[in-house]
Amino acid sequence: MVDCPHIPELRYGEFSLQLHDKILKQRIPAAGALELTFRCNLRCAHCYAAHGHEGIPGQHELTFSEICGILDQVTEAGCLWLLLTGGEPLLRPDFLDIYLYAKRKGLILNVFTNGTLLTPRIADTLAEWRPFVVEISLYGRTQETYERITGVPGSHARCLRGIELLVERGIPLKLKTMLMTLNQHELGDMKAYAESLDVPFRFDPGLNGTLEGCLDPTQLRLTPEEIVALDRADPVRWTDWQDYCRRMEGLKPNPEYLYICGAGQTSFNIDPYGQLSGCVLVREPSYDLRQGSFREGWEFLRQMRQVRPSERYQCNECELIYICGQCPGWATAEYGDQEKPVEFLCQLAHLRADAFGFGSQRPVENSPSIQN
Repeated sequence: MVDCPHIPELRYGEFSLQLHDKILKQRIPAAGALELTFRCNLRCAHCYAAHGHEGIPGQHELTFSEICGILDQVTEAGCLWLLLTGGEPLLRPDFLDIYLYAKRKGLILNVFTNGTLLTPRIADTLAEWRPFVVEISLYGRTQETYERITGVPGSHARCLRGIELLVERGIPLKLKTMLMTLNQHELGDMKAYAESLDVPFRFDPGLNGTLEGCLDPTQLRLTPEEIVALDRADPVRWTDWQDYCRRMEGLKPNPEYLYICGAGQTSFNIDPYGQLSGCVLVREPSYDLRQGSFREGWEFLRQMRQVRPSERYQCNECELIYICGQCPGWATAEYGDQEKPVEFLCQLAHLRADAFGFGSQRPVENSPSIQN
């Protein structure tokens, strides 16, 4: 192919950032998540989507035909990035049919899976029709730790086999873990394993309560002090946090609105039963896509973006809000109150601000303490 000097070559990161700046102003639903099922073959101790692992009683998952219709509509509305997730999405016998339909629509696909149900046939299809990335959750390096979290004997070996199938075929892969008291002792071994495969690895210590209001998963959290110590000990996280803090320095959200993220502005979530909402944590307001179109639902979500905080809400005046991650959805899961500051996030933000030199470096001892 002849190189054209008039067509600039952009790396993916530059392309996505430039595009994001444009779609943000126009409220285009460019990125979405499609939860194919709430069902899961694991019984993870920390799961925020604990719907009995068999889905919601009395509800019927979207059919393949219904999903195809929704994919037609979201792409027409401007969606470019789509996450296929669950539950465990590979429990759907029509997963590959859904995946291929989405690929042929031109969507950039991510797949979140626990990896235990990957087969040579699925891996071969992913190799032929490559996703942007497949992310597999690795809950421990040893069988004992992994299965203590998942609650399913034999799941560790199946997860490792799934990882091997993707690595053997060169499919874009990332490993990740939800870091908690049950597996923190194996963090170094999980990271070393990922490095041995030459795949990226990340950990997330941000455990939520469940969507049904159960706070049991939060009992497995590391302390904010432990989390910041891990941030400081990892050179990549240290650099990333410093860079992020520099970018966020001085930025303040519009205090007139409760939501300052992309939920309902550039991104959306669709659950297994066709309920359209702003994001995975913010399930209300929701719009039934079985009763109307995606465009109508997207317009319906505008009301979420227009929610104004009450006078008691002070987080949008805090200089640390962008490193805090205070979220109405998280607050609802934690307290049943979308305006109540999540104390875990608040204390973590002050510790990180102090560690990475952000803002006025408010003394940690003045930050709220975690509730026992």
